[in-house]
Amino acid sequence: MRPEDYPAQEPFSAPARTYHEAVMARAPAIEGEEISYGSDPYQRLMIWRADNTNGIALAFLHGGGWTNGYKEWMAFMAPAFVEAGITFASIGYRLAPQHVFPIGFEDACDGVAQVIKHTRSFGASRFFIGGHSAGGHYAALMALTRPELGLRGCLPISGVFDFGPQSDLKMRPRFLGPAESGSEGPASPIANIAGEPGPFLIAHGSEDFPHLMTQSVRMETALRSAGGDVERLVLQGRDHFTASYAGGEPTGPWVPRAVEWILRH
Repeated sequence: MRPEDYPAQEPFSAPARTYHEAVMARAPAIEGEEISYGSDPYQRLMIWRADNTNGIALAFLHGGGWTNGYKEWMAFMAPAFVEAGITFASIGYRLAPQHVFPIGFEDACDGVAQVIKHTRSFGASRFFIGGHSAGGHYAALMALTRPELGLRGCLPISGVFDFGPQSDLKMRPRFLGPAESGSEGPASPIANIAGEPGPFLIAHGSEDFPHLMTQSVRMETALRSAGGDVERLVLQGRDHFTASYAGGEPTGPWVPRAVEWILRH
């Protein structure tokens, strides 16, 4: 689909508009295979199959503050991973404020389940989840609370890990729903670490939003304290948006490290 073919979403802020234009301009010429996992146009995903597959699939979730974004945003990442033999998928999900937690999260989980089912048919057997910003939040929460998916590891970029009193968020994200819903705890990955968590490669820009950098450090500490295998990568000189661009740079600061990390796990 094209972004203009979707139902309307919240108006873009100026930085979001710049990001939208930048990632769409980076999109590869080759189309992925589009698959629907629900009746809503946002309940769709795209898969770029690696010809020389090594049996690994990486599903990625876009950001956008839970109110904006399209699966097409992450298309620019596909070539670098396909070249490395890793099948790449980008998953859409329904957005706030029309849909509040846990609807978008459940969509993301359903999308990943569909990616796993579909890619198994052509040899994938190891599955990873990642995401940028709000997508990094959903990816982390999924990795910690959905063991039935059998995910091998999580790779959030500039993710959000906490909505509680120590989150340093300036306002309550609308996707959480009304304050009386009590969704902060269930939605916070850092509050849902139980047992020995699966592997995490946490990344953020050195110039990222301050509260997200702080949350990443706290998340690393919490995962490590629980016995988790966790690494944190600081993308030097990158802000919240240019950290995302690193996801499509084959020789940049994130892709080689992410591919090496995936192959190890």
